[in-house]
Amino acid sequence: MPTTTYAVTGMSCEHCVNAVTSELRGLAGVSEVTVDLVPDGASRVTITSDGPLPGSTISEALDEAGGYQLASA
Repeated sequence: MPTTTYAVTGMSCEHCVNAVTSELRGLAGVSEVTVDLVPDGASRVTITSDGPLPGSTISEALDEAGGYQLASA
């Protein structure tokens, strides 16, 4: 099972962590989501899934969770 870590901006509290975790766990094939919260910085979100997930799918889920975004590279 692949594990991928993303930098996510806009998260500032445990409510944000719960919203992001819940939304990402709802994606098909996702078995685990962990978040290392960095308030008002780039938090690290690690997703374990059955296979690779398109970046657009992750972006859409983050937006749905509360307007969070993948950090620019």
